Amino acid sequence: MPRVLLIEDDAAVRDGVSLALRRRGHEVAAAASGEEGLAALPGFRPDIVLLDLMLPGKDGFEICRLIRAERQLPIIMLTARGDDLDVVLGLEAGADDYIVKPARGEVLVARIRAVLRRTALPTDGAPATEPGPAPVETYGELTVDRAGLVVSKGGQDLALAPSEMKLLLFLSATPGQVFSRQQLLEHVWEHSYHGDARLVDACVMRLRTKIEDTPRSPRYVQTVRGFGYRFGPL
Repeated sequence: MPRVLLIEDDAAVRDGVSLALRRRGHEVAAAASGEEGLAALPGFRPDIVLLDLMLPGKDGFEICRLIRAERQLPIIMLTARGDDLDVVLGLEAGADDYIVKPARGEVLVARIRAVLRRTALPTDGAPATEPGPAPVETYGELTVDRAGLVVSKGGQDLALAPSEMKLLLFLSATPGQVFSRQQLLEHVWEHSYHGDARLVDACVMRLRTKIEDTPRSPRYVQTVRGFGYRFGPL
């Protein structure tokens, strides 16, 4: 079962979430502050981080950015209010998903599994036995190695978060095809029950800052107004 690092300052929430996950077979390390959570990363080596936004000292937004600067671990934000601004800022800081507290154990486990499945699925979303794109593809200065899960630009490897990688792999598998936000939620985030376009828009914005020369005039991940997003044409 995935190892979960929980960073949450509320003792009641921390204990409740830890107990719910342990009952379902997860190994959990719980930290009461962002600094404590950062210190636990090297030794515990989690598969995923559950991160409260409202932390004392370094808040969840800063902790998310610090983790992203060093590691490409999946991160799920925990937010008490589901406030639009908090959610958007958290996603822009690099979180892959968010959960509004309080959440049942079944919901926590389902969202953890959904986030982790993104990197475990075949990269084009199809069974490995079916014909698919070439393992290494080149689009202008961008190179996509599907087998190695490596994306480079101008010969330099790019550090993409799991959601960014999965989104790019999915879109680039069918260049020119337009996908609605809802379709991307279902295929990339596996949120068929949770039509939240903010996840898609924030991930597109982060991805563009890494792969585009001019994020406001994208060549690779383009907006089709009124419909959604597509990869290219270049």
